[in-house]
Amino acid sequence: MLKLLSLLFVLLLSGVALAENEPSTARAIALEQDLQSLPWEQFRAVLMAIPKLKASVDVYGALGWQFVRSRYATHNWRKGIDKLDEVQKQQLAELIRKAKSGIQTPSITPPLPASPPE
Repeated sequence: MLKLLSLLFVLLLSGVALAENEPSTARAIALEQDLQSLPWEQFRAVLMAIPKLKASVDVYGALGWQFVRSRYATHNWRKGIDKLDEVQKQQLAELIRKAKSGIQTPSITPPLPASPPE
């Protein structure tokens, strides 16, 4: 009986912890959905601007970016978003908002070199 009560108490406490994290989780879900809804170029520009998210892809090199390009709209970005601090989450939300509203984000690809003189 005592084991059952202690188990119920632990479950109750974990439910309280889950309820406290619910707004953060809801925000992460919303950010993830907004991020996934962007066209590839805008998505990539936003991802490159958030160091932790960029690093999560860079660790796999060129193959990581190929994988992301083919699956970015369905990939679980929430894990990475959950690891961001509040300032980074605000920055991510602002970048997504700008991308959705059509505000030009800085180019992430270097300009092509001028053609050599002939």
